[in-house]
Order: sequence, then structure tokens, then C-alpha cells
Amino acid sequence: MQTERMALLNAHVAAENAHRMAETLATLHQDCLFEDMATGQVFHGRAGAEAHYRQWWDAFGLTFSRGAEDRGHWTEDGSYVGQGRFEGRHVGTFLGIPPTGKLVSYRFCVFVGFRDGLMAGERFYYDLAGLLRQVDAADWRPEAAA
Repeated sequence: MQTERMALLNAHVAAENAHRMAETLATLHQDCLFEDMATGQVFHGRAGAEAHYRQWWDAFGLTFSRGAEDRGHWTEDGSYVGQGRFEGRHVGTFLGIPPTGKLVSYRFCVFVGFRDGLMAGERFYYDLAGLLRQVDAADWRPEAAA
């Protein structure tokens, strides 16, 4: 089962890095759940997942990479815990912050569950304050995005 799930994860990352929305969404269960623990945002279903990806792709054109130190782990319940790095350039509005053109690079950790042979969603953690410093928005407050 881990082999099939790893193949699914690899297909997901390839589609995500190429910003191919239909292929990215095809790896997700229709009732998927995305939880951005840093911003407090929660996205439900494939429509929510699309909004999540659009937010990051449009704002930063992000791509994901894994270094040698970024090994993933399978849990006893079959979930995957991974880490990696996102890199991009701030080219669109993010959380109400206008684009700065600055390069961004940040590490994150993600927990991925599975359901019916697809990804059931992601819960991810990263240093939002560090990302905001990279775009000169260290004084950003959540109410600014409302």
C-alpha cells in the first residue's frame, strides 16, 4: 500500500510543481480537507483545494523540493509525514499584501492522509513570520487580510 501511496504523492508533487490544476486535483479525494496551521485557513473539498493552490501559485509561483535531509515517514495508520522547501517569488497579492517581487524560500512540514486510494488532504505547518519577513511584511496582522 505504501508503494501505491508514494506513487500518488509523487504524481501529486509533479502536477503541483508544474501548476497543472486538473492533474493536482485528480490526486485528491472529493471530500479532501486542507488545513494551513500558520494562517488558520481551512479549505474543504476539491473546490477548496483549488482555492488553496491558486492562492499560493498566484502569489508566489511556488515549487516544492526535497533535500537529502527531508525524509518522509509513514505512520502506523498509513498517513505520511513529510518535510521540504517551497521556493518562489512574491508576484501576486498574498493575505492582502501586495506583490514585492522578492524571492521566498521556506521549509514546511506536512501531514497527508489517504482515503479511497486518493489523498484525503493535508495539514501543514511552516514559519509564517519568516515568510512575511522575506516579503518585508513582518508587521502584517490577520485583520489586514479581511
